[in-house]
Amino acid sequence: MRYIIFIVAAISLVFAFVFASSFYKGQQAQKIGGMAKERAEIFVRPHSQTYGSDDAKVYLIEFMDPACETCSAFFPFVKQIIAANPGRIKLVLRYAPFHDGADYFVKILEAAKKQGKYWETLDVMYATQPYWASHHKPNPELIWQFLPKAGLDLEKIKEDMNDPAIRQLIEQDLADAKTLGVTKTPGFFVNGKPLQTFGDTQLIELIDSEIRANYVK
Repeated sequence: MRYIIFIVAAISLVFAFVFASSFYKGQQAQKIGGMAKERAEIFVRPHSQTYGSDDAKVYLIEFMDPACETCSAFFPFVKQIIAANPGRIKLVLRYAPFHDGADYFVKILEAAKKQGKYWETLDVMYATQPYWASHHKPNPELIWQFLPKAGLDLEKIKEDMNDPAIRQLIEQDLADAKTLGVTKTPGFFVNGKPLQTFGDTQLIELIDSEIRANYVK
């Protein structure tokens, strides 16, 4: 009898935890959804790098870290989703360099933007990430041997990456990430709605729901 009572109590606790977790996520999603309407600048800043049509009605916001293995793994997948929905999705990259030393690579990306080589540089970073960020331990100096593949003027990169404005935009993105409850990368939002359960299927479902809401009548 005691065993049965114990089992019933344990099951009840599990259900209570699941319900509480679901309720909390729902409340957070509602709160963030309100921010998307009232404080849109939290999701997209003037400095934010974008990819896709400016006329797109579906905004995919990604808080990323160049040293994040999952960010690297998901990036081709994200580009495939955009390619499969031409003109409908706009990717907005935000920075959340949570790994030690990751802001170094953000500075390189922002310096590369001045040369019109942002996406080429990001592609090179992700492709070579295992060499300079193995096991989440970035070794910044190793990145320089790969950057010529992006067609960069390296001396100019070394000069421009020290612009104080880059540090300011990193701090702004980190502040916005904190406001939105982003604690790990990649952190996705679609038209202000957070991806509550991380996964490729869940991301596609969230994007598809916004495409149907904005395009399919």
